[in-house]
Amino acid sequence: MRSRAFFVILLLLLNGCWSVGPDYVRPEAQTPATWRFEEKEVRELANTAWWEQFNDPALKALVAEGLAQNRDVRIATARVEEFFGRYFSTRGDQFPFASAGGSASRQQVSERGPYGATGLDNPYSQYEVNLGASWEIDFWGKYRRASEAARAQLLATEEARRNVVLTLVTAIAGTYVDLRSLDKQLEITRQTAASRKASLDLFSMRFKQGVTSELDLSQIESQYEDAMARIPDYEAAIARTENALSILLGRNPGPIARGLTIDQLVLPAVPAGVPSDVLARRPDILLAEQNLIAANASIGVAKSAYFPSISLTAAFGSVSTDLSDLFTGPAEAWSLAAPITLPIFSAGRIGGNVKAAEAFQRQALEGYQQTIQNAFRETEDALIGRAKSFERLEALGRQLKALRNYARLARMRYEGGYTSYLEVLDAERSLFSVELAYATGQDELFRRLIDIYKAMGGGWVALAEEQIPVKPEKEAGFIP
Repeated sequence: MRSRAFFVILLLLLNGCWSVGPDYVRPEAQTPATWRFEEKEVRELANTAWWEQFNDPALKALVAEGLAQNRDVRIATARVEEFFGRYFSTRGDQFPFASAGGSASRQQVSERGPYGATGLDNPYSQYEVNLGASWEIDFWGKYRRASEAARAQLLATEEARRNVVLTLVTAIAGTYVDLRSLDKQLEITRQTAASRKASLDLFSMRFKQGVTSELDLSQIESQYEDAMARIPDYEAAIARTENALSILLGRNPGPIARGLTIDQLVLPAVPAGVPSDVLARRPDILLAEQNLIAANASIGVAKSAYFPSISLTAAFGSVSTDLSDLFTGPAEAWSLAAPITLPIFSAGRIGGNVKAAEAFQRQALEGYQQTIQNAFRETEDALIGRAKSFERLEALGRQLKALRNYARLARMRYEGGYTSYLEVLDAERSLFSVELAYATGQDELFRRLIDIYKAMGGGWVALAEEQIPVKPEKEAGFIP
């Protein structure tokens, strides 16, 4: 008994002491020391629910609804659960497999056939119970490497889910800002059309009285129709944006409840972060690394096919034609076996699989490095875009102030008889154009700031995940 116990312990130790193939070592990433464009005022806000900084309860409610109902989030959650199952299935190959069975039958053989004179009752009954076990000893780490790859694939799907959450929250916030910007542009256009309609009515009356020329009347009418022609475009754009936002929320296309105007929305602060933070914050980088780990482990799985496969099988049971004798000593039947298989000639199959696994690992490595570089680019673009959008909006604000003064002075000059109405029309046309540009600039500035949070990633993704009612199995306690 001692020797058998020692043998079993030895096998268990051998089953977990070594694995063929390379162990994973995280590749070094070339990270810039600082961002090329530094913000003067930044805060450590990457781990806060930044969308709440807008101070708009409507936006907060939309984000919560999207996290609860969005189809992409649900698909990603179901995919995590799928890979939980795959991981546990793969990991189970490392351990023995046991089964039990039984049968009861009654049959009659031909007394004229070759087995007719057996001396047994005919017909006769047969009863059988059995236990069986099999175990392929993982000397070379084939199943350990396969489990390592499966676990990395599981973690990759979790990071993919977080990436969906990141994209969803930023998309909802960005689309909502677009919607409020379009609302403002529509309001400006309607106000401009109403103002021009009043001028058109006044000049129509003056034209009938012979006070003004047909040229002035035609120009005013042209300006009015220009404003009226823009209104359907904005209304259509608003409807399309509402429909797009509805799909993000998991709804059928339809209207969206509004909160604050774009002028009332509070601009969130710029989050702080150095380039090295991005490597640990962004789900797509973590996903790419898990894919690399899985590809690295798959090399060991492929190489293990070069080595012998050793299994242990055992069966124990009882067979009897009499149910009362089924569990007696003479009815016992058992077997033990240790089959060994060794590849001798595979016509390049094993070598081909190893080369394919190594090439796939190199692809994953390049993909990982590319994802890191792309993350740095997106963060740089977002930082620069936010700063330049702010500068542009400030310039548009100064231009808007000057044009409002210009329009006021032009009308005063016209009413004083110092100039023609053409100067008033030119001032109002320029003012209208810049008012629309300023609303677009507000939208762009909010968008660029949202891009910074998206590019840097951060703990805010975990905060958003807490609002998702459908949880993957890991969050229910199934931790690999």
